[in-house]
Amino acid sequence: MSPSVEKAIEELRSSFQDCELDVETDAAGGAYVVIRGIPLGAPYSQADTWISFQITFQYPYADVYPHFARPDLTRLDGRPLGEGFGQAQFRNQPAIQISRRSNKLNPAIDTATLKLLKVLQWLRTHP
Repeated sequence: MSPSVEKAIEELRSSFQDCELDVETDAAGGAYVVIRGIPLGAPYSQADTWISFQITFQYPYADVYPHFARPDLTRLDGRPLGEGFGQAQFRNQPAIQISRRSNKLNPAIDTATLKLLKVLQWLRTHP
């Protein structure tokens, strides 16, 4: 892993201390990340989820995108998940893809941790 990807992993571990974090290096200097046990709750039927993503070797100059969540994610009110979600696979595992691209990436401040926190905030407040 590149030093910047290693630093991103350390920041994720620090920010999600109550969650299980699995990391596997990719063949190009990046890493695949799975964080399990992220609290979720309303508006979703599930109390928690896992979130997966890849941090590529271009990090911090490349967006950490997309993110993936548990494949059985559903809403309490029975409505569809809606825009920004899609059925997908991540590393040959069924998943829900969460599409939240950073259009104005600033590599000085837009870390993998900040991006995940923004995705989680969007998930929890998405109508």
